[in-house]
Amino acid sequence: MSFTVAIVGRPNVGKSTFFNRMLEERKAIVDDVSGVTRDRQYGIADWNGKSFNVIDTGGFVPKSQDIFEREIRKQVLIAIEEADAIIFMVDVATGITDLDEAMTQMLRKTSKPVFLVVNKVDNHDRLLEASEFYSLGFEKIHFLSSISGTGTGDLLDEIANLITDEPEEEDKNLPKFAIIGQPNVGKSSLLNALTGQERTIVSDIAGTTRDTIHTHYNLFNKEFVLIDTAGIRRKAKVNEDLEFYSVIRAIKAVDEADVCLLLLDAEKGIAAQDLSIFAMAVKKGKGIVVLVNKWDVMPKETNTARDYEIELKKRFAPFSDLPIIFISALEKTRIFKAMEVALEVYDSRKQKIATSKLNDKMLKAVEAYHPPVVRGNQVKIKYVTQLPVVVPSFAFFCNYPEDVKTPYKNYLENQLRLNFKFTGVPVRIFFRKK
Repeated sequence: MSFTVAIVGRPNVGKSTFFNRMLEERKAIVDDVSGVTRDRQYGIADWNGKSFNVIDTGGFVPKSQDIFEREIRKQVLIAIEEADAIIFMVDVATGITDLDEAMTQMLRKTSKPVFLVVNKVDNHDRLLEASEFYSLGFEKIHFLSSISGTGTGDLLDEIANLITDEPEEEDKNLPKFAIIGQPNVGKSSLLNALTGQERTIVSDIAGTTRDTIHTHYNLFNKEFVLIDTAGIRRKAKVNEDLEFYSVIRAIKAVDEADVCLLLLDAEKGIAAQDLSIFAMAVKKGKGIVVLVNKWDVMPKETNTARDYEIELKKRFAPFSDLPIIFISALEKTRIFKAMEVALEVYDSRKQKIATSKLNDKMLKAVEAYHPPVVRGNQVKIKYVTQLPVVVPSFAFFCNYPEDVKTPYKNYLENQLRLNFKFTGVPVRIFFRKK
């Protein structure tokens, strides 16, 4: 289930502070200077056991000639079009401005749920002042303070109620691979190289989300669905902010996929946005295969590929148990090998390990290196089992679950990877009271 909430509003009303609070991390740049949020920010919020994507847009200024403000306006329009729900933020300290009115006009046209959030309401007087915002005519209105967090819980409850509970279930259908990465790294070329010349390809199925192209691949006894996010260039309105559009597109493709094929340009290497999308795919528990494209044009020496791979894994740390394949979509070098590896990662992600086998290997690992003593407590791990969820998850039963620290958790994850094949697959570990 992919549910996306966009935060919109004019500059400097506190959108980024609120975004950080929703994600419980300081991720957006927060500053008192108007228009600081330039880069699009996106992350995953968890509330009441439900997860959803959150996108923080820049401040909205209509009809402005300022290049940034023009871009921000486009992004807001895209957010309105692409998100499932919208948080429209205003500021009680300045009251209703012309910009808020302009934005209200835009938001009235959408049938999607819009939450009007009046920020900086941190005392009784401000609550009285905030009542003027009822005149904007929104049904769902919330008064809160981003900085202190007052009032955010009720809003998050309402958002969580919009998300239908769909049990995580194994998809009986074909494996789904999403091709993700920066613009111009060769996503379309890879898709064409894989599917182009052959006649056994079933025709393009229009994607459920507008503009992601789903291609059914059935060749050489291999069958899967490729989700291509490069479809955004074929939009009728090319004047939209392509990068922001492609970010939302990539997020939706990641949600839909079983395995993400992260495509990099060999000459340019890895960008911050790639790392963000990579981190998001890991958090969502998707399989990952890294494809370094345009390898044919790179000058080669004896250990070029090996050194390149070591550097990449440093950037991906701590999750570096990843398949990295050097390909050329143009020359069709190793592209079929890449699909074989993606299918292996798909199978690894679905594997269910017998409890007896799991305990045999993992209790030996515990015996070889015991958890450190905390507050005089000797942690004893008695039993391990795999949990019945889509992402490989393991519960270790012990006497003091809260005393097991991250370094030991990492040790157990490494042992799981050593004994069972989880290359390219995020693994989750939980400690429970025996």
